[in-house]
Formats: sequence, C-alpha cells, structure tokens
Amino acid sequence: MAATPQKPAAAQQPATATPRRKASRHRGEGQWAAGHFTPLNGNEQVKKDDDGLNVRTRIETIYSKRGFDSIDPSDLRGRMRWWGLYTQRKPGIDGGKTAILEPEELDDSYFMLRVRIDGGALTTRQLRVIGEISQEFARGTADITDRQNVQYHWIRIEDVPEIWNRLEAVGLSTVTACGDTPRVMIGSPVAGIAEDEIIDGTPALEEMKRRVLGNKAYSNLPRKFKTAISGSPVLDVVHEINDVAFVGVEHPEHGPGFDLWVGGGLSTNPKLGVRLNAWVPIEDVPDVYEGVISIFRDYGYRRLRNRARLKFLVADWGAEKFRQVLEDEYLKRKLTDGPAPAEPVSRWRDHIGVHRQKDGRFYVGFAPRVGRVDGTTLTKIADVAEAHGSGRVRTTVEQKMIILDVEESQVESLVESLEALDLSARPSPFRRGTMACTGIEFCKLAIVETKARGASLIDELERRMPEFDEPITINLNGCPNACARIQVADIGLKGQLVLNDRGEQVEGYQVHLGGALGLEAGFGRKVRGLKVTADELPDYIERVLGRFQAEREDGERFASWVGRASEEALS
Repeated sequence: MAATPQKPAAAQQPATATPRRKASRHRGEGQWAAGHFTPLNGNEQVKKDDDGLNVRTRIETIYSKRGFDSIDPSDLRGRMRWWGLYTQRKPGIDGGKTAILEPEELDDSYFMLRVRIDGGALTTRQLRVIGEISQEFARGTADITDRQNVQYHWIRIEDVPEIWNRLEAVGLSTVTACGDTPRVMIGSPVAGIAEDEIIDGTPALEEMKRRVLGNKAYSNLPRKFKTAISGSPVLDVVHEINDVAFVGVEHPEHGPGFDLWVGGGLSTNPKLGVRLNAWVPIEDVPDVYEGVISIFRDYGYRRLRNRARLKFLVADWGAEKFRQVLEDEYLKRKLTDGPAPAEPVSRWRDHIGVHRQKDGRFYVGFAPRVGRVDGTTLTKIADVAEAHGSGRVRTTVEQKMIILDVEESQVESLVESLEALDLSARPSPFRRGTMACTGIEFCKLAIVETKARGASLIDELERRMPEFDEPITINLNGCPNACARIQVADIGLKGQLVLNDRGEQVEGYQVHLGGALGLEAGFGRKVRGLKVTADELPDYIERVLGRFQAEREDGERFASWVGRASEEALS
C-alpha cells in the first residue's frame, strides 16, 4: 500500500468540487465520498477557507509580534488548535454562565498549549525542557493528561514561537495536538520494556506518526481522531474508547499481532469500540491505520458537528460493512480473521509500583495527585530518573508517570526520592485511582472545579478509610464532555450546578456508578435523581464504599456489586 491511500475520485478536491445538487437539497450527512463537499456548518467553512496547519506561519510572523488582539477570530477559535492552542477561560466567570456567554466573553488572552507525547515516551532531556518552559512561560503549570500529553496554561501568544523552538530542538511538537486531526497516538508506556509483553507496537507507532503528522491528506477530518496501540496484556491504553485501536493478541497460527477495534468514544453520547474480528501483523498496522483514518475523512459525517465522530459512522454501518469498505476500497486486500484480546491480567492498568523488565532491570510507576504537577517538579523528576535509571521516562493514560531501567540496587532509593517529591510509587487506592479533567480553573466548557476538588478528596478518603485496599477509580469531570472518562469509572462524577439543602445553587456532581473498561467493559449506572454537592462528596463516597465493603461477595469487584445493588444502597 502506498504511504498515502488514494482518495475516492469524488473526494480528490473537496475545496473546489461542485455538488450535483444544491446544498439545501442534500439529505446526506456531508460525506465527501458521497459528493457532499459544500460546507454544512461553520467549522467546515473555516477548514475549507484555509488548512489549519497553515496558521503556524501567521502565529510566527504576525500574531506573536502584534499580540492577542491581532488574531483573526477564525484562527483564534479554530485553526490555532491544529498547533495545540486553545484560549483558556477568563478568571472569575462562574459555572452558571458557561452555557450563556458568547465565546469571546469566555476567552482569556492566554492559552492552553498541549504538548503531544506519542506513546508517552520521553527522555529526561525532553522532560527537563518541558519543565523549564513551564517555569519560564506558563506560570509553573504542566498537567499530565489522560492521553499521555502535557498541558500548559497562561501561555502568551508572543512566547509561542520560542516555545516551539525549544520543544522541537529536543524532538517534541504540538502539531495536531488539538483540532479535527489525528491527535496524539497513545501507546503502552512500557512498550519494548515489560517482561509480559505480547508484542512491542513501537515500530508501528513511529511509522504511523511519520505518515500522518503534518500531512495535509489528514489535516481536515470531520472531527478529532483518537488512536491507541499496545501489546501489553494489562490492556493499558483504554482501547475501547478510541476511534481506532490496535490491541496485542497471539494468533494461534500466525503468532503475535494486533486485534483491530474502531468507533469508540465518550462525550455526551458514549459508545464502546467494536472489534472488526481482524488480526493485523505489525508490518501492516500503518497501512490499516491509514485506511481507517481515510474512511473517516471520506465517509465521516460533516453536516452536524455533534454527529461528526467516527463512532456514529461505525454505529450506522456496523463492523461487517466497515471492514468490507476498509478491505475493498482502501487496502485492496482481505484482512486475516483473528482472536479477541484476553481479559486483562490485572485490575490495575496503570503500571504503578515496581515491576521487572525483560532485561532484568525494573521500572517504577508513580502517582502525582490527579495529574497535577508543575515545571519545578518535572525537572526534579528528570534529575531523579537520571540518578537512578538510564534517562527514560514515560507518561500513562491514567495521569501517572514511570521511570524506566532502574537497577535492583537503586529501586528503594528511587522510591524514597519520589516520596520526597510527594510522588508515591506505593499510593493508596484513592490516590492511584482518582483522575480529574482541567475543570473551571482554565476550561471554557467547565461548570465546576475538579483538580483541587480531586486532590482534597484523595486526602479526605485516605484519612477516613485508611484500611480500604480495593482497586477503585474515581473520575471527576467539570462538564458533560467526559474528558476524564466518567462513564467508565467505578465512580464517575459529572460536574453541574445543584441545589443544596438550603435551596442554594452550588457546585455539585451527577453520579455514575459501576463503569468499567477491560473486565466486563460498560458504562456506569445513573441512580435516579442522585446528585451530590461538592461539599457532600467525601460523605457520599465514604458511605457507598462502606456499603460495598459490607455487602460484597468474596472477590467481587465494585462494578459488579453496583450492578446488583439497590438504589437505596447506592444513594
């Protein structure tokens, strides 16, 4: 297969092609492959007017020199995302105004900037540069996301070119970290390292990056496109909720390769990905990846933005048709049938703790609080990693980090050094299992606070329930968009305004219970009318976990107990 798959003839020139009928008569979904090239919403018009990748030149030559007020609105709230830039929320705007105010009223003159870290792979040199940029340009901010990235805040447009220069000097980038593009490709953080690995997906991931990043054949997708690849038996890349995922499996005849999944995603209309029952050898993964992303580009829905994710196309087509189109129109050959992944070997999928590598050394995973770190801490982590390992670190999809290549004689010293930084390699279940999105502190979509709330919740639950030792995930989200994966957490908390017992409107959460990935994947249960104020949150979680402990059967997981518990027990 060629590096760039051929578009269907009708999709060769979407910016200039003329539909056969007037746009007003179209009853389709805005699919290019169906001849519907006329932009059908404002986002499509912005992308037709100019490719988002082109905005970098304007940032470097105009906006960074003339300042925030010089930025064209279509670049500010559209194309700048192609280079990882979003305006952050103006301070002092409460959550009740999130859905009322116009975008320009919510915009601050500072940016969030997302650094893509494909596969979570970093050197200590790269980590130190990330930390230095945080300290110099981002007021110390540097959150680890649940897609292995690092996010800065308080970025001035004047500083962006210099930040890019420093990142790119060490092999990092912000290209297509946001926007309707191939976002960061998440991968097993212990690829090529773990003793129990089925197959190392790193060569495929690197080739996928080479083919699509910065390639204008893939820079105008209907919406964002999320990718995962892992050969780990712990299923460590949340493959069920990505647009495309390659999951390590052992084929009974052909050996190790990947099981192909498509169409996963959360947000306000969550769907789990579906298997195409296809086994893909590692050398074919990049071709198959390009085929899937090309289907999305050509057949994806562009008329309505809220139906533009791949999951809607997959739901309408079904797995059989999707595989047929992939084989017949893009790969020009049949895929091999293959087995499903085995159940994960661990209920934790974050690699926290001390683990032996295949070379006899060890890797050590550790937990910040809800992904919140700062530039100073990151530079200290680089120092610790260099002192105890080989200079390789990783980020995970659970907002955690890992130091690789530690000699056995250095393990305890490393663990102690991390503890001194408040980075635990032996965390409580609450610290290990709690995640939070950006929240109202910086996000324009948020309704409630999340990061500080999550950190304080960890402390309170550790104090109240010091003997609790079951795997438990508690995910806090500031709005309905599920960036923190609330629907697939044991306890998912969707931020909204609620009434307290005095009838006052305060920050609170709708509760989702019993969601899961890996083992019996499914979405959490919503108890009718169950909403909890932020102040009541520790009481509520202590109460429901206490009932779980009292009522659970031997070895029963929290999600399984939720499935059979009464609404009274969950309230």
